[in-house]
Amino acid sequence: MKKYDLIVVGGGISGVAASVAAGREGLSVLLIEKYGSLGGAMTASLVYPFLHYTRDGGKHLLSDGLFTEMRNRFKEYNDESWECYKLVFDDMVTEAGVEVLFHSTVFEAKTIDRKVKKLKVATKSGVFEFEADFFIDTTGDGELIAMTDCDCQLGRESDSLCQPMTTCFRVSGVDRELFMKDKEMLQEKYKEWQRDGKINNPRENILEFGGPGNGIIHFNTTRIVMHNPVDPFDISRAEIEARKQISEMMVFFKANSKAFEKSNLVSIAHHIGVRESRKLKGVHILTQQELKDCTAFEDTIALGNYPIDIHNPEGKGTTLYYFKDEEFYHIPYRSLLPKEYDNMLVAGRCLSATHEAHSAVRIMPICACMGQAAGIAIALACKTTKNTHTIDISTLRTMLKENGAAI
Repeated sequence: MKKYDLIVVGGGISGVAASVAAGREGLSVLLIEKYGSLGGAMTASLVYPFLHYTRDGGKHLLSDGLFTEMRNRFKEYNDESWECYKLVFDDMVTEAGVEVLFHSTVFEAKTIDRKVKKLKVATKSGVFEFEADFFIDTTGDGELIAMTDCDCQLGRESDSLCQPMTTCFRVSGVDRELFMKDKEMLQEKYKEWQRDGKINNPRENILEFGGPGNGIIHFNTTRIVMHNPVDPFDISRAEIEARKQISEMMVFFKANSKAFEKSNLVSIAHHIGVRESRKLKGVHILTQQELKDCTAFEDTIALGNYPIDIHNPEGKGTTLYYFKDEEFYHIPYRSLLPKEYDNMLVAGRCLSATHEAHSAVRIMPICACMGQAAGIAIALACKTTKNTHTIDISTLRTMLKENGAAI
């Protein structure tokens, strides 16, 4: 059985950042990912684009450090395709000395007292067992925190319903200029088709983004409600229903706009996009009021000003609370810290936050910053106290700043 200083479970943007940050600090790191490439929501779920990572009209970065390095390295490929982030992440983990295990799923964790000790992993060649001194859950769905019986919350506190899931898709061959002229008309037609029962998607409007390639439009517009993202049967039904909605949308576009006359459906995310599922109930549960008050914490490890953005878990509508351009909120280290264990952190979408606060801090730039903070925190713990609860926070913040973090 191979042993590492750190095992990171989940190869999304937060897992990459955590692994690279720890690897660059000299730790031996294993990164376990269930798919065949890194990127998580970015690559498997086609989540696009990056949202709100600056303030003061773009003059100051709120998400910096490894996130900025990722963006800069992407630009070096001189290719608009989001797919190039797979190459960027491969480069970064390889250079940091991180060992990556693709096509592998953690299904069991062994714990002793206040420590996670070993993981069992299903691979192409059977079951492997790995041991480490420290662990980080960057699975998004909080798979490791669930396996280790950490206190957690599914969805919103009142009824455990989660924000809707969305399968993103991309359409090529679209006449962009004509599409923009038709956009307002299409929004009205969309509502008409909903009323007539031709479209079953409960989302209130069409959400699209240009940019992932010439003549390609990215749609983030399907909506699956009242499904549990961590129930295997529920999410399977959600995948099928979302693709039915995509089929309806393609019929709708071709029937109502000449912009789509020569268009083709070129890409459907191979994993439905999950906004919310399990969330840690850690040492500190970040609240909506703390975001609105822009509460500064002594252990701040990431910043943001993306709005509180709650897609109605029950159907139509989205509730938004916008921050002023100069305002920004803080995310504390304690929101990455489980109460139950001394050698484990979380980073990314499964952080400790209420339903409302989570809706703001779940975006990819902030997740990358949380990942970097978790990786550096583990490196500090590994070299000093051997305990994630007793590291020196001022030293952690100094190390983050030295590595480019905007805190």
